[in-house]
Amino acid sequence: MFLDTDFLENEEIKLVLEKTVDGDVEKDWVPAYHFAIHNKQGIKMGVCDLRIGHNDKLYYGGNIGYRVEEEYRGHHYAGKACLLLFELARKHDLGYLIITCNPDNYASRKTCEYAGGELLEIVELPEDNDMREDGEFEKCIFRFAL
Repeated sequence: MFLDTDFLENEEIKLVLEKTVDGDVEKDWVPAYHFAIHNKQGIKMGVCDLRIGHNDKLYYGGNIGYRVEEEYRGHHYAGKACLLLFELARKHDLGYLIITCNPDNYASRKTCEYAGGELLEIVELPEDNDMREDGEFEKCIFRFAL
């Protein structure tokens, strides 16, 4: 099920696989890859992950998550990591991906725009969504055609 990921690099960054996680049908979780985002000197600048599949939870949680450490922000590393993850998603024949963010997270919104996302909607999370426990109530839903 999981594929080779050694090709996930460009002239600036390399995604280094840290772990894979199998899906859990009972929890409605899909399989996922977890990566470190490294620069060409091998310094870890952040993390990203790709969740393989589509379901109602992923519409609100997204197929891709990312975080870049503060000292490395402002260089589109998250967006560049997303573009690399799109290549892996294509190998899984996903067709499209969803990335979500909080409406007030302007950096993440810019990342989604940089990576070519289409803002579908800003939506209130369902009452039973787990993210509400973390104080989140709305999400911007971006769609990326592969």
